[in-house]
Amino acid sequence: MGLIRFYIAALWAERLFRCAHTRAFVLPHSHMDVGWVYTVQESMRAYAANVYSSVTEELTREKRRKFVAVEQEFFRLWWDSVAADEHKKQVRQLLQEGRLEFIIGGQVMHDEAVTNLDDDILQLTEGHGFLYETFGVRPQFSWHVDPFGASATTPVLFALAGFNGHLISRIDYNLKDDMQRNQKLQFVWRGSRSLGDQQEIFTHTMDQFSYCTPSHLPFSNRSGFYWNGVALFPDPPKDGVYPNMSLPVDEDNLHSYAQTMVENIQQRAQWFQSNHVLWPWGCDKQFFNSSVQFQNMDPLLDYINLHSEQFGVTVHYSTLSEYFQAIHQSGHTWEVRGSQDFLPYSAEPLQAWTGFYASRNVLKGVARHASSLLHAAESLFTWYLVNIPGGAVPKEWALQKLRDLRWALSEVQHHDAITGTESPKVAHMYLQHLTQGMMGAQEVMVKLLIPAQPFDSFDATHIVVYNPLAWNVTTYINVTVPFPMATVYDDEGHPVSAQIQQSAESDSAYDLFIVVNLKGLQHRRYVIRAMASSGRTHAATVVTFERRSRTQGEPRKRGRRLLPVLNECYALKVDQDTNLLHSIVDRTRKRSVKLTQDFGEYRANGDVRRGPVSDNYVFSANGSSEAAYEAVGMEIVPGKVLTEIRQYFYREESDEEYAYAVYTRLPEGFEGAAPCHRIEQSYRVGPLAVNREVVLRTSTDLSNNRTIFTDNNGYQMQRRLHRTFPNNTVARNYYPMVRTAYIEDDSTRLVVLAERAHGVSSQHEGQLEVMLHRRLWNNQEWNLGYNLTLNDSSVVRPVLWMLLGSRAAMASLGPREVLALQHRPVVLRVDSAGQCPAVVLPPNLHLLSLSVPGWAYSSNHTQHLQDLQQGGPRKTEPEFGRILLRIMHLFEVGEDPVLSKPTTINLKEVLDGLGQLSSVEERSLTGIWDISDLHRWNWNSTEENQFGRVLEDFRVTVSPKEIRTFFVYFK
Repeated sequence: MGLIRFYIAALWAERLFRCAHTRAFVLPHSHMDVGWVYTVQESMRAYAANVYSSVTEELTREKRRKFVAVEQEFFRLWWDSVAADEHKKQVRQLLQEGRLEFIIGGQVMHDEAVTNLDDDILQLTEGHGFLYETFGVRPQFSWHVDPFGASATTPVLFALAGFNGHLISRIDYNLKDDMQRNQKLQFVWRGSRSLGDQQEIFTHTMDQFSYCTPSHLPFSNRSGFYWNGVALFPDPPKDGVYPNMSLPVDEDNLHSYAQTMVENIQQRAQWFQSNHVLWPWGCDKQFFNSSVQFQNMDPLLDYINLHSEQFGVTVHYSTLSEYFQAIHQSGHTWEVRGSQDFLPYSAEPLQAWTGFYASRNVLKGVARHASSLLHAAESLFTWYLVNIPGGAVPKEWALQKLRDLRWALSEVQHHDAITGTESPKVAHMYLQHLTQGMMGAQEVMVKLLIPAQPFDSFDATHIVVYNPLAWNVTTYINVTVPFPMATVYDDEGHPVSAQIQQSAESDSAYDLFIVVNLKGLQHRRYVIRAMASSGRTHAATVVTFERRSRTQGEPRKRGRRLLPVLNECYALKVDQDTNLLHSIVDRTRKRSVKLTQDFGEYRANGDVRRGPVSDNYVFSANGSSEAAYEAVGMEIVPGKVLTEIRQYFYREESDEEYAYAVYTRLPEGFEGAAPCHRIEQSYRVGPLAVNREVVLRTSTDLSNNRTIFTDNNGYQMQRRLHRTFPNNTVARNYYPMVRTAYIEDDSTRLVVLAERAHGVSSQHEGQLEVMLHRRLWNNQEWNLGYNLTLNDSSVVRPVLWMLLGSRAAMASLGPREVLALQHRPVVLRVDSAGQCPAVVLPPNLHLLSLSVPGWAYSSNHTQHLQDLQQGGPRKTEPEFGRILLRIMHLFEVGEDPVLSKPTTINLKEVLDGLGQLSSVEERSLTGIWDISDLHRWNWNSTEENQFGRVLEDFRVTVSPKEIRTFFVYFK
């Protein structure tokens, strides 16, 4: 072998240059799930740390070897706790040579179906901040090879971050087959219909082999090209022998290996327009022993290049940037794809990956709550630093607490985390990290709000209510108290309107609803005293109705005894013969819509011998949902702040305990204010029987042709036409709802807003179905082996808001209301608190981010690189004077005649409530580029593109769906 390698190495480079055959870019990589089956620490111990150590060493030994690194969570753990000084020195050298490349650069490879826009940006920013501070690296290419479907929002975010190329893999099998046949796997994607060509990005779709190296070898019974085998848990084997190690390359099998690799390259070449073929070398948990990997691949590449004329192929190690650069320089003209996404994803006819939209509802809810809490804590900390720079709260301590929650929230965006597709112990890890992070953030907020002289708290409860939105809000909050009557005072000592009533789920607790008025980013103190009412607190009484059977009574006689529940915007009519909603009247238009709600369930198959099964990922429905109850009980609590309708659903008529509950709150006394338009609902679902998937069915008389609209990550809406398939029609018509879904006819729109992700569908005319909870078990060997059967026995309490009105009214109201749900006022129990000024934006703009990132960004990139080179490895101090500000336009072009217009604001005036602004820099989405230095690649496309940005002094114009990012500095 030694003589062969010496001879080959002397000849292959010249032949590579001269050859005009297919050129294969061999891309070494390791797919490293941040969680999934094993916890992060288990993965670090078994293989992840060894990936970075051994790759660094092996690339240093041989100059032509290369590697791409993706998720930053594992790399950062290795860098901070495992890597030796020599490793760190080698990493810096490899980055400088371009042989080690960071792609994506976020903390994780985030899911695209059920993640929230804010959190996608957060995890990307956290990874990019570390890379820029530590190495001066600015990632420019994505590698989204494993998320289960592709959102149209993701390419927009990557373009805003300065990326030049995007890569996806998992799309519907039918569509991928068609794209392969027609050489349409590559295109220019304009993910936002409003931004269009401004944020387009070239996108490569992986072929049917996806991101793993083809493992079949015709001359061996072992897997091919995986010479280091399969990672072992919990510890690497002491003898270095792993299961399923590929047959070593030697003189006897060298040609056979080469022939297998070349045939695969040539097969792939037929599916693309250029002669450049991306050949991923790696898979899950690979390169933990990089020495054996490269020692076998090196001679194989040499042999192919030596015989390139015979094979018609040349091969070489590559980074992703090299491949995209070759495609960019190829001169091809690419088709343009509009703003449609690639959801849902089906791997094969009976494998619709739509179940995970609702898997692990508790985790989805905690993750979103953590996101809202972090948003509030970040802006409050920013206000504190600008206004009280020498305050008593240690800023380093506070920033670290916020960073802990950033880490936990970034981690759970992984495509096997918030999706609910992980094992139970990993789900527990995510929840533990989130809970600890949230406790830290709450501690920070409380300390920031406590003044030096606490208020006298004798015989009173003091709360501080913080509005995290940059709009003025009038709404109500709910505080649970142990007494049946109370008086509430504001920070000026005036009594405020409130309502108190017996809690629905506790005989010893009371719900105290307090009306609050808050300016943008303002906090106010309220004092609660247990005493007789001052006249401003209304004591509401519970009225109980007789339980009704689902099947008793003639259907034609129903609807004759309707009980109206009114506020200024709606009349909800409840059928006393069924205890279900009957209809809703939009009082502004005097338009009545028949509307009823109940719970249904899909009964899942758990035996693979009987057919397809549902699991963490897959939803396999045998038919339509069936009623999940036999009787309904009801209570109504009339009030002056709100009226609450409580419905209890019983599996059997004789059951004493209800299985499901709906609590519908209709705010009152808010005429002209946003709460008037909200029908606020919370649910109690579970524990479920095994192999049940429970849905909330909202049935109306709207003629929607079974078409539903759902959001992409809370950023934009997608129209979902109902489609019929030979198999699995029910499951393949389910879609993710991250924040919003609606159905409509020619005049009326019914909107549903969510505070966590769910699966939604319109299975019948006029129906909107939301999957709330799943509990599954099956005997599929793969699921049992990895403990992925989703035997989730939890009780879940999701919240949905309904809005009903004209299409025009809902178009203008919906984008703001979903943020009002996402960022409800934060209630903290403290001794006392001072005041803070207001920050208020126009109604079509949203304060997406206001935070102190702490990373060592630089306004002078060249100087930053020079400093890194001169200082070498170093620990930088957080930068507290650099504030990260993001402002987002909420509306699409043409969505509203007024709110869809570009809006100009003066940042100095808008932020005056925080402090006196001194300077502003516009940056890329994650802050690592000065926008004036960012020159993304132009791609030849079938349509022209145009660019243009203006920032004059402190005046900024934000166009529809734009997200503009700034560093702002205060005097």
